[in-house]
Amino acid sequence: MVEGGIPKADKTEFTECFQTVWTTPYIAQLALCAGIGGLLFGYDTGVISGALLYIRDDFEVVDKKTWLQETIVSMAVAGAIVGAGVGGWMNDRFGRRPSILIADVLFFIGAVVMAAAHAPWVIIIGRIFVGFGVGMASMTAPLYISEASPARIRGALVSLNALLITGGQFLSYLINLAFTKTPGTWRWMLGVAGVPAVIQFFLMLMLPESPRWLYRQNRVEEAEAILRKVYTEDEVHIELELLKQSVENEKADEEFVGTDMISKLKGAWGNKIVRRGLYAGITVQVAQQFGGINTVMYYSPTIVQLAGFASKSTALALSLVTSGLNALGSIVSIFFVDRTGRRKLMIISMFGIIFCLVALTIVFSLASAHAPSISPLESAHFGSNSTCPAYQNANNAGKWNCMSCLKAECSFCTHGGNQYLPGACLADSKALEGECLREHRTYFKNGCPSKFGFLAVVFLALYIISFSPGMGAGPWLVNSEIYPLRYRGIGGGIAAVANWCSNLIVSVTFLTLTEALGSSGTFLLFAGFSAVGLIAIYFLVPETKGLPFEEIEMMLDKGFKPKLLSSKKAKDVESTS
Repeated sequence: MVEGGIPKADKTEFTECFQTVWTTPYIAQLALCAGIGGLLFGYDTGVISGALLYIRDDFEVVDKKTWLQETIVSMAVAGAIVGAGVGGWMNDRFGRRPSILIADVLFFIGAVVMAAAHAPWVIIIGRIFVGFGVGMASMTAPLYISEASPARIRGALVSLNALLITGGQFLSYLINLAFTKTPGTWRWMLGVAGVPAVIQFFLMLMLPESPRWLYRQNRVEEAEAILRKVYTEDEVHIELELLKQSVENEKADEEFVGTDMISKLKGAWGNKIVRRGLYAGITVQVAQQFGGINTVMYYSPTIVQLAGFASKSTALALSLVTSGLNALGSIVSIFFVDRTGRRKLMIISMFGIIFCLVALTIVFSLASAHAPSISPLESAHFGSNSTCPAYQNANNAGKWNCMSCLKAECSFCTHGGNQYLPGACLADSKALEGECLREHRTYFKNGCPSKFGFLAVVFLALYIISFSPGMGAGPWLVNSEIYPLRYRGIGGGIAAVANWCSNLIVSVTFLTLTEALGSSGTFLLFAGFSAVGLIAIYFLVPETKGLPFEEIEMMLDKGFKPKLLSSKKAKDVESTS
C-alpha cells in the first residue's frame, strides 16, 4: 500500500538525484531525516498484523471478540483521518518542521502506551495516538521533502518517502518475526516504534524549516540561507524568483477561492472541471481500498492462518513475502508509470487484482469443502468434558468437519499421525491447547489443515504483484495532476479523506465479514467491488501521462467517451465526460 499523495519520478531524474546528493550530502540529510516519518507511517500500520496474533493470546476477551480485534487494528486509521486534517492546519499555521516534531511525540506516546498496556482499551488508546502521528506524517513528510529539494530531483526524493513507507511495512514484519520467541512479544513489536521517533525528533531539531513556508511568512533571509545550502550560487537567485512568483500566485488563488474551508468546498464543487476531476480522483482512491489491499497488509498473518498454517511464526514468515513484494512494487512503479501511463497501468492492475481475488475465493472454498472431518473417537480421547459442547449437542454431528468446529467457536486438534485425517473438536481453552501440543499434534482455531494452503499464499503474493505498481501508486499520482492549481490542495484533500475513510470501513469489517461470509465469500465480495471499480475507472478516469496541467483542464472541460481499442492519436485527445 502507497499513501500520502506522492508524485513519481522517472529514471533520468533518479540518475540526476544520485549525482546531486553525492556532491551535496545536505540534501540527502534533509530527505532521509524527514523520510523517517514515512518509515514510521509504514511500520505502525504494518506491525499490528503480527502483534495481533499475540495480543489475542494474552487477552482472552480479544481472542473471543472479533469486533475488538477490528477496533485495535482500525483505530490507527481512524486517528489518521483526524491527524491528516489537523496536520494540514498545523502545517500552514506553525510550519512543516514543528508538525513533524509533534508527529514524533505522538508516535512515541502511542508506542509507550501500547507497550505498557494492561488491558485492550489501553492498546486502543495507544493506536489512536499512533494514528494521529500517521495522519500528520502521511502529508507532512513528503511536503517538507518536496519544498526543501531542488526542483530537478524533487520527484525522486519525494518518491524516497514512498519507498520508506513500504519499507517500514516490510521492517515491521521482520521485527514481528524477530520477537516471536521473546517474552513480551507484542509489547516489543509495538514499543520498538518509539526508537525511530526519538531519533527523528532530535535529528529534526538540527534541521531548518521549509524555505517555502519561511518565505510565505516573510522570513526571506532565513529562506535564502537554506536555499544556499541546497542550490549552487547561480541557481539561488533563480529559485528565489520562482519562489516569489509561486507564493504570489498562491495568495492570488486564495483571494479567488477563499481561505475558509466552506468557501473552498463550495468553489470546488461548483466548478465543472474540478467536479469531474473529483469524480476521477475519488473513484481511484475508493477503488484502491475496496480492492482489499489493507486487509492483506493489516491481517495477512491471520489470512495465512485461515489458509491452514497454524504456527504464528510460519504465518509471519509467509506474510513477510507479501510485504516485501509491496515494497518491490513501489520501485517497479517508478520505471513503468511514465512509460505505460497512469490509466492503462491501473486498468491492467485491476484485472490482475480481480483474477487473484477470484482465485483466492476458489482456493478458500476448496479448503473449506475438503477440511478434515471430526472423529468422535479423537474428540473423546481428550475426555468428554473437553469435547466442544456444540458438537456434542448437534443433530448432524456426523457431518461436521474442522470448519464446522471453528464456526461453533471451538478448536480443532489434528490427528496424531496425519493432520489431514479426522481429528478432534475441542472446547477452546489454553489447557486443551497445551494437551494437544504435548501430543505433537497441531492446534487450529483460526483455520483448518489444507492441502490448498500454499496456493492461498501464492495468490496473495500475485495479488500484491498486481496491485502495487498500478493501484498502489496510480491513485495518488492521478490526484496530484488532475485538479487545477488553485484547487489542487482541496481536491487532493477530499480524495485523501475518501481513501482513509474507505480504509477504515474495510479494516473495521474484515474479520466480521470472514465470520459471516467465510474467507471465500469475503474475497469474492472484494472481487465484486474491484469489478465495479474497474468499470468506474474506465469511464471516469482520463490518462494524464505527459500532459501539461492546462491540457488536463481542457480535457475535463470538453468531456470524452473512452474507447478500449482507440488509436494512439485518439488516446491523445481523450478526456472524461
